Amino acid sequence: MKIDKRAADGVSILDLAGKLYIGVGDLKLRETVRDLLATGENRVLLNMAAVSSIDSSGVGELVSAYTTVSNQGGQLKLVNLPPKLHEVLLITRLAGIFEIYDDEAEAVDSFS
Repeated sequence: MKIDKRAADGVSILDLAGKLYIGVGDLKLRETVRDLLATGENRVLLNMAAVSSIDSSGVGELVSAYTTVSNQGGQLKLVNLPPKLHEVLLITRLAGIFEIYDDEAEAVDSFS
């Protein structure tokens, strides 16, 4: 898992690439989100366009990241979900929990 960080209009955008699996990407995502929160960055957008696959631990880490950010008074949203990942979130009924966007500019604008 590779994670690149960039910013737009006060929103921290994390570009995730690769597999979000147990031991592969889940810990890296957790550490990156915690690092953001430690520096006061609590408006987080996860760009999932280059996520090739995800397992149950990866899904769990998305939920954990969402909860952690929310508990710190922030917001975490998702953008550019590949079809398979979107299907996983629908099946697990997590699509109703996350704010999911197809357009990055629209997602950035949605932060209040």
